[in-house]
Amino acid sequence: MASTSRRYLGKRAGYHAILVLIAVGFLFPFAIMLFTAFKDPQDIFQSPQLLPRTWTVDNFGEAVRSMPYLRYVGNTLVLVVLNMLGTLLSCPLVAYALAKLRWRGRDGVFLSVLATMMLPPQITFIPLYLLWNEVGAVGTFLPLVIPQFLGTGFYIFLLRQFFAGIPDSLREAARIDGASELRIYLQIMLPLAKPALATVAVFQFVATWTDFLLPLIYLNDDSKYTLSIGLYSFFGEHGVQWGPLMAACVFFTAPAVIVFMIMQRYFVRGIAITGMK
Repeated sequence: MASTSRRYLGKRAGYHAILVLIAVGFLFPFAIMLFTAFKDPQDIFQSPQLLPRTWTVDNFGEAVRSMPYLRYVGNTLVLVVLNMLGTLLSCPLVAYALAKLRWRGRDGVFLSVLATMMLPPQITFIPLYLLWNEVGAVGTFLPLVIPQFLGTGFYIFLLRQFFAGIPDSLREAARIDGASELRIYLQIMLPLAKPALATVAVFQFVATWTDFLLPLIYLNDDSKYTLSIGLYSFFGEHGVQWGPLMAACVFFTAPAVIVFMIMQRYFVRGIAITGMK
């Protein structure tokens, strides 16, 4: 009995050691970024050690002064709020219709949604750019916002799997009480889907906050640039301002980390529930 307990504890210790090593591997680049942000410019390459020899916060002030930081943050927040709103309005509605409503062609539409997940986005860049340019939307936020109000395949699939796991008896009981389909959706299904909605909201926040390629393609006015594009202002013709760049990256990374920590409970629960289905 004792030998079995020791073997069990040994396996658990081994698993935890592997997880700790993986966590250290993921956190090490973040630690380099964080500590480099507090180093003097002369200390960044002259000192091989991780911790700064001389701590300084001047890099953070230089990061804010080197670009219109507040404007870029405001532009990014506008896109984040609009994209999260569009995603949380469109995707649950489509997912509910695909999971719970019976209508002709439903399976074909669901397969079409899955097909959009398999299509590489690089294939659609040029056609979509020509389309938005034809309607005069290039240079505005419209190409970055409107698609989210039309639904995203991955989020629809995620929410559809969640709705499919909710018993139909809840809908039948509500219908017996005289509730309409819209009322069932708004007052029963959406409250039950809070973990899945939180998961989608976190995914959309991170995707919009860190998006670099689409703003670079569609925005040609520096007054509309997002924070991810603004980071490239530290790459000069004669070198890179590594200290201010790392400080700006800390500013850039912190909101995503904070949002994940706040929503972690709902996020993990939503992933677990949808994954079980």
